[in-house]
This record gives sequence, structure tokens and C-alpha cells, in this order.
Amino acid sequence: MTNQREVSNKMRIYHRYLGFFLAGIMAVYALSGIVLIFRDTDFLKKEIVTKKQLEPNLSAEQLGNAIKIKRLSFASQEGSTATFAQGTYNSATGQVSYTTKRLPYLLDKMTHLHKAKSADPLYFLNIFFGMALLFFVLSSFWMFLPGTTLFKKGMYFALAGMLLTIILLLV
Repeated sequence: MTNQREVSNKMRIYHRYLGFFLAGIMAVYALSGIVLIFRDTDFLKKEIVTKKQLEPNLSAEQLGNAIKIKRLSFASQEGSTATFAQGTYNSATGQVSYTTKRLPYLLDKMTHLHKAKSADPLYFLNIFFGMALLFFVLSSFWMFLPGTTLFKKGMYFALAGMLLTIILLLV
């Protein structure tokens, strides 16, 4: 019984201090997660008009690569001016003018951290954070001694949460 209580107390301590340590990054992930829900809309985005001098006579694919717009295609062509959804390109002079929509600087940085890939320099932070969240999940089952009323209620809530998760995954 005392060994079980010691493990429970250790888990509470680890859970508490890791929670305090990760409070800032959890706030960042919470806010950026909410913002990412609206990534298919213009919510909070501002328009940025960019003008660049590129090489003349680029194809739509080459232009898309140069200005980092995926699947760029020309909608129309009048003389040397090609029009695409975000702007125009003069194939004779190489002048391109296009509009992009971006989140404010800080929100943009937060969402990029949230969506990090293995090629990003801080991807290990995402791995650490994911492991810490997994620890929170597992350590919560050691917060109360088995057999107590609080533990039993916790198990009911855990079961309800798991069922809700399964339902949401299947919808």
C-alpha cells in the first residue's frame, strides 16, 4: 500500500511540475490550434501585395515555384500579360505582381510551430511536447489510489472521453 502511495505521490509531483514547465507552450498550441481550424478562411489574415522582377517567359509551373504558390495556373493571357488567381505576370519583362494572405506575424509563427515537419529546425520540440502530453495522459491514472471514489469517478470520465473520441473519429 505504501509503495502504491509513493508512486502516486511521485506521479503527482512530476505531473505538476511538468505542467507548470509546459504551461507556455500549451497556451501556444491551444491558440494556434484554434487559429488552424480557420486556415481555409481569411479569418485574421491580412492581404500582402508583392511585386517582383523575375526572368521573362516563365511557365505557370516555374512561376509558381519562384513565388511559392502551389498549383499556379494562368487563367487568361492578353498579349504578354498572364493573369492567375492571385495576380499578374508579364512574360516579356518578367514583372510579377501578386497578393497573398497571411496571419499576423506572431500567429503565423505559432501556427508554423504547431505544424512543424521533420525538416524544421525545432521538430524535436514537437516530439518532446507530444511525449509530455502522453505522460500527462498516463500519469493522470496515478493521481488517485485505485479503489477510492475519486479514482472510480475518474475512470467513468476517462471511459466517456474515450467513447467521445471514438465517435468523433468515426464521424
